[in-house]
Amino acid sequence: MPSPLPPRQTLHRHAGDGWVTCGDHRHWGLYGAAGLLLARRAPSMTGPGAVTDVVLQHRAPWSDQGGTWGVPGGALAPDETAVDGALRESLEEAAVEPRAVHVLGTHLLDHGPWTYTTVLADVVPGAVVEPGPADPESLDVRWVAVDDVPALPLLPAFAAAWPELLARLDARR
Repeated sequence: MPSPLPPRQTLHRHAGDGWVTCGDHRHWGLYGAAGLLLARRAPSMTGPGAVTDVVLQHRAPWSDQGGTWGVPGGALAPDETAVDGALRESLEEAAVEPRAVHVLGTHLLDHGPWTYTTVLADVVPGAVVEPGPADPESLDVRWVAVDDVPALPLLPAFAAAWPELLARLDARR
């Protein structure tokens, strides 16, 4: 049976790719960047259950801050919303179908000339999401138990934001 994933050698390029200098460091994404923090929840009879797992990407060694774990994401294309960009990137990098994603909200990291938006989301009820590396930007993409996230070598900005991101997901209960 043919694989539903695109060829792993495919790199997705667009006009938003490029570096933005911010003080003494630089960020990827001429128009900012966005990523998807997709959550899976425990079953509950009274509404959304507790977050049990999130989709994380192990970044390829050649990428910026390679070897770390974070959310699938990347540079926004011109005139692309953060939500649209995060959904596109998660499909390109992690094989997460946008129709399986229920967006809950966003979290903005604002560095003035550059922003990063984390899109917070749940799996649509009844949908099955089996993430996996869909292009060469990922060494691995998988569901990670929330209790195991802090033990991974996280992308520093994601590590700093993780407690607040998880609290915001849990607040949706």
